[in-house]
Order: sequence, then structure tokens, then C-alpha cells
Amino acid sequence: MLFGRDKKNPIKIADKGVIEWKYTTCGYCSTGCSIEVGLNDKGEAVASRGVGGADVNRGKLCLKGIFEHELFRLPGRGKTPLMRDKHYDPFRKTGWDEALDKVASEIKRIQAQHGRDSFAIVSTGQIMTEEFYTLGKLARGVIGTNNYDGNTTLCMASAVSGYKRSFGSDGPPGCYDDFEHTECLLAIGSNLPEQHPIIFWRLRLALEKRKFPIIVIDPRVTMFAQMADIHLPITPGTDLVLLNSLAHVILEEGLEDRAYIEAHTSNYDEFSKLVKQYDPLTASRICGIDEDTIRNVARTYAKAGAAMTIWTMGINQSTHGSDGVVGINNLNLITGNIGKPGGTSLSITGQSNAMGTREWSSCSGLPGYRALESEQDRSDIAQFWGIDPEFFPKKRGLFQTDIFPAIEAGRIKGLWLIATNPMTSMTNTSRIRKILEKLDFLVVQDAYEDVETNEYSHVYLPAAVWAEKEGCFTNTERRVNLTRNVIKPNADSKSDLWIFSQMAKRFEQGQKMHFPETAEAVFEELRTLSKGRMLDYSGMSYDKIEQQRGIQWPCTDGNETGTPRLYSDGKFQHADGKAKLIPLPFVDNNERPDKEYPFWLNSGRVVEHFHTRTRTGKVGNINKFSPTPYMEMNPDAARELGIEHGNYARLTSRRGDAVVMVQLTQRVPPDMVFIPFHYHECVNRLALGLLDPHSRQPAFKQCAVHIAPATDQQSAAIRNKAARAY
Repeated sequence: MLFGRDKKNPIKIADKGVIEWKYTTCGYCSTGCSIEVGLNDKGEAVASRGVGGADVNRGKLCLKGIFEHELFRLPGRGKTPLMRDKHYDPFRKTGWDEALDKVASEIKRIQAQHGRDSFAIVSTGQIMTEEFYTLGKLARGVIGTNNYDGNTTLCMASAVSGYKRSFGSDGPPGCYDDFEHTECLLAIGSNLPEQHPIIFWRLRLALEKRKFPIIVIDPRVTMFAQMADIHLPITPGTDLVLLNSLAHVILEEGLEDRAYIEAHTSNYDEFSKLVKQYDPLTASRICGIDEDTIRNVARTYAKAGAAMTIWTMGINQSTHGSDGVVGINNLNLITGNIGKPGGTSLSITGQSNAMGTREWSSCSGLPGYRALESEQDRSDIAQFWGIDPEFFPKKRGLFQTDIFPAIEAGRIKGLWLIATNPMTSMTNTSRIRKILEKLDFLVVQDAYEDVETNEYSHVYLPAAVWAEKEGCFTNTERRVNLTRNVIKPNADSKSDLWIFSQMAKRFEQGQKMHFPETAEAVFEELRTLSKGRMLDYSGMSYDKIEQQRGIQWPCTDGNETGTPRLYSDGKFQHADGKAKLIPLPFVDNNERPDKEYPFWLNSGRVVEHFHTRTRTGKVGNINKFSPTPYMEMNPDAARELGIEHGNYARLTSRRGDAVVMVQLTQRVPPDMVFIPFHYHECVNRLALGLLDPHSRQPAFKQCAVHIAPATDQQSAAIRNKAARAY
């Protein structure tokens, strides 16, 4: 007789008629999974699967990757260029020549009337590295605006700033393999199981082989916190206090790596003097973690033979995110946990190619981690591109978060947005709407013509999506992986590389420069420009990358497999070759709950969605898990306010209001609520948006709100039904 599982039908995978599998790299988050897309006999993409021989994901995919092939046929895709005279006029269809001619003529007109920097460009973290490089070449070498940045300012700018301040350069120093070697993992503001499921799976594999302590610092009882050995429910916005106090205990008890500090760091005396002020008792009164726990965590971390720290937006998207990253780096430096197996300070990146834009887009400088402030760097790139070095500015211009206020002030008249949607990604939505309406000229380049920002554009350029084109992504661990072209671009949409190259031809200076027409030819320029630098690509080629399923830079000429870790030799990118220990006083200028706004509002990711749901909100098998905006709320707090599970509540901050469905749970304390940030119509109307002084990254998290039951539950349900329809 058969019982239980033996009686069930075996799991069957539906036969989707795949006759060919094509290799590519996932275009969602920064994990960098190798993926194959299956095509049927009509050339249609009908399936996705992980690549077993790839070290990153080893055949696994998360929910988003499993359904990624559906991106090619989602509704709302752009089919042809669109134009209109005023943003409130109806669009008319046009051809590529007329559309590109219009964009070029408007750029020239605006710059002639108001100066070169009166036209701005804001890019993304989701196009190919070769496209980033070509856009940077166009922006810096042809158009010549200094107001050029990427939307990675909204997610990774504080990590970049922190790495530069501590180590002298951007570039995550560790890798996923460090999970296999570490003896202690400290995760701060990172809900790894939902944010990066495949990286979490790599961690679980390591834990199955040997046990080591997991310490999670997060105000909310996340999935990661639930499986941690120690969970520290910190008071929002006080990460730096805790990090300084951990350093205090390590130095006070002589647990530091004195030899490493003396050989490879500078500024120790000033740093040690500062952290003396953050004894555990004093710190506990600010950060909400008791002094015994602080001491226990400090000892656990410092006594481990190798310890690593990871973080995501919980650190970066806060009022002092850059200081938080530096505080993490300080902790790793004083314990000698940089550049060795299992010892690293590893930022987990958000967008698929946020690293590519950091490396090659020239947003913050010039390609290959070169600086506009360096005369030698300006000269080298000018010579390579064949232009006058005096054409370059002597320092970087405005960050994305400063570009929009400059439009508001009338200093910027035109804007080109590439695969980014500030109407959904920026804080204070009503203000952004008014700013976009003020522009003389707005061009939106995106795969989807129904993105909200396109409501305010004068020209829309339909771009190819993901594997409708070819090029490289760089993942969290500096692994360069290849996206092969799977199918042709939708309708008359074009690759971003083609659009940038065609635009360059419409400028006199661009006609004098060489713009390769294929991604692989552009990659050869990257290899040449990278040789001998920290992010050396010279040992890579498309074929080698595909064969190895990704190669980590630096990969010098003759090196076959790349380099898993940076700074293993103890040499850093500051002039003296040492890392800096930076003293960081805690400045408490965060918004806090009070009598009028008594709740903390926190935000974060859920596994089924990506960013503002431009894609995942349209994939039925993904969106069905959370199709409507919702809020996690503590049952005790809800009871006092007369709010029931499944009903709707109105949240109000000093900036706006939003209505959401309520989910009662003990995952949040009574004085806090949590909303997934993917629902921009909620979070961005409420968020603080205060800018980090170093990175200019906004504080999307940790603001104060008032909560009350929605007065009209039926109307609230209708509004949320409309959101589900989107």
C-alpha cells in the first residue's frame, strides 16, 4: 500500500516546446546569475533556467529569474519613437531619424542659449557596461555637460562613497566564496533571503558544511533575523552609534589586530580617541541595544579567525549612509578582515549592472575609475578619444538628487532620462511632477512607453530590453558576465548602444570620434583603457567570459581566471598605500516619531518584486503574490487605533499621505510599520528624502508617520484594485 508522498503524482515540468537554449545573464538584481532562455520553433522565448556550471548560482534561479523570459512580451513595451511639442499634447509616431534629429537640435539649442551644463543626463544601473561606456563617451566627450549622473545615486552612492573614503577607491573587496571561509557573518540592514535569494542560498550551503554565528542588525524581524543566532533590533538611524561602540569594545579589550593596523592603516590615534566616547552603556541609550549584547557581538566578531560584514539599502538609504559604510570598514580594518578568505566588507549591490555604471559610465569621473580632478586622467582619456583635454570639466557636476532641484531653480532646461523613472523612484512625487513640467525639453529612453515619467516627455525613444541586445554586466563580487542576444528587439525599438552611437553622429565633435557599432568592439576599448588599473579587464574576452560563466576583475593579460578578492596584499588606493581609519561622530538629525507622528516608517524589498514594479508588476506569476500596496503593523498598535487585519489605513507624514492595506504581524514592534518600497505610490509620498552629505543619496527609510483607519474602506479598496490592475 502507498502512503503519503508515495501516493502523489511526481512533479512534472511542462513541455514548452524549447528547441534551443541561449546563454545570458539575469537582468534583475546584482547577484549575477547565469541563465539560459529557451526558444520554441517560432523563435519565441518560452522558458528560463539556471546554468548548472556557473559558480554564482549553480543552476538555481529565484522567482524573478524563473519568469524572466516573459519580459520580452510584457504589455506597455515601446514600439516606435514618439514626439510632441508640449508634454500635454498627444504623441505622434515618428521615425528614428526625425526623433534623434529633434533630440540633438534641442540639446544644441538649450546649450547655446543657457550654457553646456543647462542640459542634464540621468542614466541607470540596468543597461550593459558597453552601453554605459558609450553613453559616458557621448556625455563627457561630445555633449559636454557636467550635469550627468546615474540612478545608482538612489541605491549605491553611499557604498561607493564609503569605499572611497576608507580604501581610496570604489570596488567591493570580497566575494561570495567568503561565505565558505568566514567564521562570523555580520549583516546590517540586509534581508538577504528576500533581497538576494541566490546569495542567501550560497550562505545556507556554507552553513550546512560548518556552523558559524550569524548576527543580523535590523529594526524589523525579517526572514534573515528569524534564522540568525543573534538579532539586534536597532533603533532606526543609529547604526553608526552601534558600530562605534563595537569598535570601542574591541579596542578596550585588546581584541584588535594590532599588526594589521600598524602595517596597513592610517589615522588610528584619532579614530581610537573618537570611539572611546561610545562605551556600550552610553551607546545602548541611543541605539536601543543593551550593553551586554554589544559586548558579546564585539567579542564574537573580533575573536573569529575570519569575519565578514554585508549590508544593503538599510545602511545606504539612510541619513548618514556613507558614514555607516565607513563605520563598517573601520570594524573590518581594526580586526584585519579585509582581503583574506572569509574576511571582507561586502556591499550587496541592487541593480544588475550598478557596478558597470560605477566602473565605466563616467558619471562621477572618467572611465575606469579615473577622476575628473586628475590632470593625468583627463589627458589620458582625451588622447584616447581624440579630443582636447580642456573640453573636460575639472571636477564632477551635480548628482542626480541635485539635478532636480537645479531644474526647479531654472539652471537646467533640458533632461535626457535613460532607463530610469524618477516619477516612481524619487521622493516627494508631487514635487518631481512640478519639476518635470518645468523643463523646456525632456527625452525619455526606456523599454516601456507607459512609464510614468513619459507623461511629461517631448520625445520618447523605445529601447531594447535585457537580452534583446548583447553586452556585459558586473555583479556584486566584481564578476563580469555576458548577456548574449536572445531575440530581436521588440518592434522598432533599438539597443541603447545603437541610440548613443547614432546620437553622437549628430554632433560635430562626435563625427570626429570613433564610436564602435558592436558591443564586442566597445569591450575592446574597455580592455585597453583598463590595462594596469585596479579594475583590469585586459585578460578577458567575450568567449572566455562565457566559457567561465563570468570572470572577476582584476583580470590582467595572461590571467585566465581573474581575482576573487581585493587588497590581499594590504595595499590600498590612497596615496600612502594605506586604508584610513576615520573617526565618525554621530550627528542625530534624523526625523523621529513624536506625538503628532508617533510611528517609525521603514521600507524594504520583498522577494517577488523588483524596484518600482515596472517589470514585475506586469508578470502575473510574480505580481499575484503581492499585487497591492500593504503595510505590516503590530497587532497591539492596531488594536489601540481600531484597525483590523485586511482593512485599510491612511498614513500621513510631513510630506504627504498614502492609503494601504494592513497586514497584522509581530515582525514589527508597536512603534513601527513596514511597507515594501516597490509601491512608490505609498513610500515615496511619505519618505524623508534628506540627502547624505557625502554621497547625496536620499534617506528613503526611517521617517515618522501618523496612522488612522481609512474613513472610506470601500473607496480605499477600489484604489488598491486599480493598483493591482497596473
